Order: sequence, then structure tokens, then C-alpha cells
Amino acid sequence: MAGRGPARLDTDISIQGEGTYYALVMTAPAAAPAQDIIYLPDVASTRFYLGALAKLSVLQYFVAEAAVIGAWAGAAPYSRRTGYISDLGATGCGDFEGRDVCSPAHLLMNASFVVQGLGMIVGALLLSAALLCTAARPGVRFVPGHASRAPWRAALAARVFAGVAGVGTVVVGFVPEDAGSAWHGVGAVMYFAAGALALLLLGWLWLRQTPLGWFILACGLVSLAALITGGVTGMRVPEPGTLERLMGYPITVGMAAVGLVVAQRVRLALAARKIARAQRS
Repeated sequence: MAGRGPARLDTDISIQGEGTYYALVMTAPAAAPAQDIIYLPDVASTRFYLGALAKLSVLQYFVAEAAVIGAWAGAAPYSRRTGYISDLGATGCGDFEGRDVCSPAHLLMNASFVVQGLGMIVGALLLSAALLCTAARPGVRFVPGHASRAPWRAALAARVFAGVAGVGTVVVGFVPEDAGSAWHGVGAVMYFAAGALALLLLGWLWLRQTPLGWFILACGLVSLAALITGGVTGMRVPEPGTLERLMGYPITVGMAAVGLVVAQRVRLALAARKIARAQRS
């Protein structure tokens, strides 16, 4: 860190100029913290815990989808392999673009889209970039400086993309596919594209911090590959429902995995703070 003097003896600089992690790592408790080094963030924060829970809340989508499929009243049973996700939120019954659509529980499906989007937006707002840089490595704090700019920017971009994806699925919930508006399609693309990019960035950021980094990265890659395939083929594939779910499901699961990682980190920090207070009293 230029201009801040040599690093303390109780610290290590994990990776200098290579890889995805550049923060200064605390390797042993310091007797007296240096005054010229600022460690961010305060992980033991209710704000971050709520942000993690907001990310985890996206899993409600799978429950809602199963319930809505169970209430399907079309001429043929609904199939996840051939049926579009948006058909479940269509407000009317009848032919829609050559498909027989009838979803009596469409309000539940559309409400689930909105709740899912709000969870992603709240998570993006509450989880700081500094936290995301080090959330997967307990005991590590983010240190502002030249070497930390790349991961900080990646984490910030991931927050923006997650928020955009959340806005997209909120739009999908408020504007069903049969509402006669192009905004439904715009919202769906926002969700698929921005959600995949957010997971790619977070997966890259966490590759050397947790095995879940690979899982989150894989979720982003699968979603993005499916989106590109859908764009190239115009969704004219034997199983469009499967292809669309390969776009959407990995985003939901990946975002929940992000929430789980952050929640575990925050709980560890809260527990450590509680123990420290007990020892002082």
C-alpha cells in the first residue's frame, strides 16, 4: 500500500498482482492496531445479515412455481420441458402464441417474481462491495488500496448487475406475458443477462476463497450459455421450457448460494463479537 509504510508483522499480503484476491489478511491478533490502516467492513452487522437473508429469499420461487404448476388448468398438463415460465403468470386462458395457456394461480406466480426481484434488489443494496470482496474468507478484512481496486470494482459491478436483474424480474411480475407490452420481454432479458453476469463476477472473485466460488461461477456460465443459445435459436428448440429454465434456475440457485456464504460469514463475526464481549465483562 503506497504511502502507508511497511506492512505490520502480523499481516500478510495474500496475492500481489495476481489472481482475484488482493486484500491485506490478518493472520494473528494485533496487540495494538496500527492507526494508518483501515479495515473494512464491520462484518458483524445486522445490515449485512438482512442482505444475506434477502438473497436467500429467492428460493421461495421454486415453491411458488410448483404450486402454480399444480393448479394449471390447460388442455394438456403443464410440462417444465416444453412450457415457458411466463405461461404460469399469464392472466388469461386460451391460445397465446400457439400455446394453450391457462394458469388460475397466476397471481401467486407473478407475486413470486416480484418478491424474488425485491430480494435481489435489497441484497444488492445492503451487501457492500467491500464485504463481497472478502465474504468467503472468515477472519479477512478488505483493505482499501491500489491492489484492491480490481476486486472492489468487480464486487461493485456484481452488485449493480444483481440489482438490475432484480428490477427485471419485478417488471416480469408486474407485466405478464399476455399484457400486450414489450416490457415483459425486456424484464426477462434484464434478469437473465444481468443475473448471469453478477454470478460470473462473484464466482471469479471467490474462486480462491471458497469451493462455492466454482459453483457460483458455473451457475453464471450455464445461465449465460443458455441465454446465448436462446438468442441464437430464437427459442426454436425441442424443449424451450428446459432451455429457459437453464437460463433462470442457475441464477436463483446461485444468488441463494451467495446469500448463504455471506450469512455464514456474518454469523461467525457476530458470534466472535459476542464471545469477545463476554470475555471483557
